[in-house]
Order: sequence, then C-alpha cells, then structure tokens
Amino acid sequence: MEKANRSSPVVGFILLGLSDHPKLEKTFFVLILLMYLVILLGNGLLILVTILDSRLHTPMYFFLGNLSFLDICFTTSSVPLILHSLLSPRETISFSACAVQMALSFALAGTECLLLGTMAFDRYVAICNPLRYPIVMSKAAYVPMAAGSWAIGGAASVVHTSLTIRLPFCGDNVINHFFCEILAILKMACADISINVISMGVTNVIFLAAPVLFITVSYVFIIATILRMPSAEGRKKAFSTCSAHLTVIIVFYGTLFFMYGKPKSKDPQGKDKLDLSDKLISLFYGVLTPMLNPIIYSLRNKDVKAAVRNLVDQKRFTQ
Repeated sequence: MEKANRSSPVVGFILLGLSDHPKLEKTFFVLILLMYLVILLGNGLLILVTILDSRLHTPMYFFLGNLSFLDICFTTSSVPLILHSLLSPRETISFSACAVQMALSFALAGTECLLLGTMAFDRYVAICNPLRYPIVMSKAAYVPMAAGSWAIGGAASVVHTSLTIRLPFCGDNVINHFFCEILAILKMACADISINVISMGVTNVIFLAAPVLFITVSYVFIIATILRMPSAEGRKKAFSTCSAHLTVIIVFYGTLFFMYGKPKSKDPQGKDKLDLSDKLISLFYGVLTPMLNPIIYSLRNKDVKAAVRNLVDQKRFTQ
C-alpha cells in the first residue's frame, strides 16, 4: 500500500517562486513585467525591420529574426507563469501544463544554442571567405540551417519531456522554482533516473559543448583574419559586424554555464540563500538575456539602426 501511495500519479505541482521571500515579490513583479514588455517591443521591432527593410534580407538578419522570434516565444512560455506566481503565493500548475511548459522551454533553449552556432558560421564565411559567401550562404543553405536548429531543438525536447513525464513522483509535489524546470522536476522522481541523466549528458554535448567549441574555433579564425587586414578601417568594419553576435554569445553562455556549472553547497544553513541565488540566476537567464539581445544588436549595428530610423520616418510621413 505504501509503495502504491508513493508512486501514485501526480495531478499537479506547487511552484514556490519567491513565496519564502514575500518582500521581494512585488518588486520583482514590476521589474519582470517591465522587462517582458521591453522584450516584446524590442524583439518585435527587430523582426519587423528585418522583414520590411530589403537591405536586411541577408542570412545574418534572417538568423537574427529567428533569434528574436525565439526570444519572444521563450519568455512567453514562462514569464506569464512567473508573474502569476509572484502575485499568488504557492502557485499551482497541472501536470499536463507543467509538461507543456517544460517542453517548450527546453526546445527553445536548445534551438537558441544551435542558432548562435549557425550565426557564428555565417560570420566566419562572411569574413574569412567573402568571395564564396553568396554561394555557401545561399537561401538554399541558410533556410535549412535555421529549420534544422528548430527541428533538433524540438526533437530533443520531445525525448527529454517523454522520459521525464513517465517517471513516478513521490513525496512533496512542491517545485522550488518559478516554473517547471526539468532539473527541478527530476529531483522529485522516486525512481531510477539514470537514463534521464545519460540523455541530459548527451544533450549537453550537442547543445552546449559542440556549439561552444564550434563558435570558439570560428572566432579564432575570424579574429586572425581581421588582424591580417591591411587597413584599420577594414578591421574596424569587420569587427563591428561580429561584436554584437559575440556579445550575445558571452551573455547567453556565460549565464548558462554559471547557472549549471557553479558548485552546490551542502551546508543546510546556506541552502535557502543558495536556492534563492539559483532561482534569481535562472530568472536572469530567462528574462534579461532576451531583453538584451535586441538592445545589443540595435546599439552595435549600423544597418539595424538605419532600418529602425527609416521605419520611424516612414510612419511619421504617413501620419
């Protein structure tokens, strides 16, 4: 009987969020809401200008449009739930809704890792092999590259979500997080999760190690090519086309590695502080990074700034 009770189906979970820190809830609600609005506005504007301005109909801006759309989807899959949990202490979520949210977040995060890798390849070809760029990065090449990133991210999500929801959960159904994060869910399983751990290891190689290695090698060649350019103006122009992408990569992967790579304290007295820091870092990764992407590309890219100005001028002229 006890075993049956321990492995009985879970109908829902309780999201703790910041319920242990009520003084922070209202502050973070306002802060996250404002950041979410900036994400929608900034990334939406970036998508709009890449579609409307014919000068931005290039592989680089096609990938950038995909990245902006992905950031909107990623934050929309979790931020409304986060905001609701900040207003409603110990927010409850059904098992099916949790599975959907977990699948979407995992798929979009994996896709972003691969998209950043394809963007690095695009910059490598543009700077290191400019004469072959129109051939290598033709529409027949860059569209399947983007579609493949979405497909691989989605496939990996289906695998991990399927492996997770089949597990029996026992004991407390409380998730010490803002949303249904896969590692937080696995901690509540009362069965062997060795298959899940192995699959997560394989996924880390595909979505983290391989893209980071590929991006690093690409930028080694890119920087070497830029330094060999004879004119200072040419070096400056070449570096300006890569600086925005490189900044986004550092923010994205830096936060990701810090979130999952920092050591976990075993001290019970420090557990609450560590849990709070983990949740806030996860929040930074999930909200601040998508907010910074359009800002970084707008500030550091002359083509985007010119396209935005033209769009604003056209709107004023029509009025």
